[in-house]
Amino acid sequence: MTALAPQSYRTSKTEFIALCAGLMGINALAIDITLPILPHIGEALNVMIENDRQLVISAYLFGFGIAQLFFGPICDRFGRRWPTIIGVGIYVTAALAAIFMPTFTSLLAVRLLQGLGAAATRIALQAAIRDRYDGRDMAQVMSLVFMVFLVVPVIAPTVGQLLYLTGHWQAVFLFMGFFALLIGLWSYLRFDETLHPEYRRPISVAAISSGYMTVLKNRFALAYAIAGTCMIGALLSFINTAQQIYVDVYGLGDLFPLAFAAVAGLMSVSSFLNSRAVGRFGMRRLSHGALLAFIGLSGVWFLLAWLELLSFWLFFGLFASIMFMFGWCSSNMNSLSLEPLGSLAGTASSVFGFLQTAGGAVIGGLIGHTFQGDVLPIAAGFFFLGLICLVCVLVAEKGKLFGVGEKYAHSEVAEAGH
Repeated sequence: MTALAPQSYRTSKTEFIALCAGLMGINALAIDITLPILPHIGEALNVMIENDRQLVISAYLFGFGIAQLFFGPICDRFGRRWPTIIGVGIYVTAALAAIFMPTFTSLLAVRLLQGLGAAATRIALQAAIRDRYDGRDMAQVMSLVFMVFLVVPVIAPTVGQLLYLTGHWQAVFLFMGFFALLIGLWSYLRFDETLHPEYRRPISVAAISSGYMTVLKNRFALAYAIAGTCMIGALLSFINTAQQIYVDVYGLGDLFPLAFAAVAGLMSVSSFLNSRAVGRFGMRRLSHGALLAFIGLSGVWFLLAWLELLSFWLFFGLFASIMFMFGWCSSNMNSLSLEPLGSLAGTASSVFGFLQTAGGAVIGGLIGHTFQGDVLPIAAGFFFLGLICLVCVLVAEKGKLFGVGEKYAHSEVAEAGH
């Protein structure tokens, strides 16, 4: 690994990856463990419109997305460690408070607060990864973090369904809170401060505005961030409707968590393979090839849905293949967006995190609310968002795909020669 500065850390690379995955895992848990209980929450809190149940997810994502704008400058001023610990504390408090909420509106309010707390962890850990690693090393670490993190969607829906067997949907939030508390204690004991003193930035209107403008004026980074927003929007459109698609459209019933877990497991395998391949082929080659495959497979999915020829196994095979490609696209594009902004890692993570999470939540929510008993709007969303993503990549790369990039051209050519 190539460290940015000769700084020693208590945590080994393995523990650092595991801790980052745990912090990301509480974010995934807040979404995926609630999927099986959405109908029960709706019934208990008198939600009359079926699609409105999706707001339990959207409210969390809006809080998660918007708050990232504020935590970026905080992380660049005070470091990565304490914002992480405070963010986990807010998350735990909100999760436990959800148990006592008497109305759907009040539940959405604490979900918004829970997302706000999670935003701190997302910004801090991404900035910490960028502090410790760069280039292909950063992409490899990010892929390994995603691989471990994706274990959560594999088991979370099943855990949520089992917890509901207690007869109370509140048990899900109780579990969520205590699991995050354990991660918070681990962070308190072992999360190293990675922000170097020379990179600390003052908190002032001028400094924050300057940081934001530097990030937004970087064409390459911004284009990849918007591409990542399209990817997240497609993913969230499916997550918002997953329970309805698997249970209502294809009649899986209690087998829904298994189908969800199978796709999440495949995404975890995808991230692992990416971590092994990125050092050899580079972020661009892998993400660009995966994006073209994503668009092609989504186009077939859209066409078959339009022609009403989409049996469950055909749907599941295509969707699993698409999400395998998603695993190669998302982690590499995220790394590429941060690559040129190392001295502003916190601010860059916050701006791009806001774009990707809030923007993805809006896109996913809008597509999800068009659900009318079939997968056609979801398939169409994947296909057209993939095309928009391709345009963004072409803008970033000045019209060329599968390049090696200006900064790392020499080293990557040298590696290819070996």
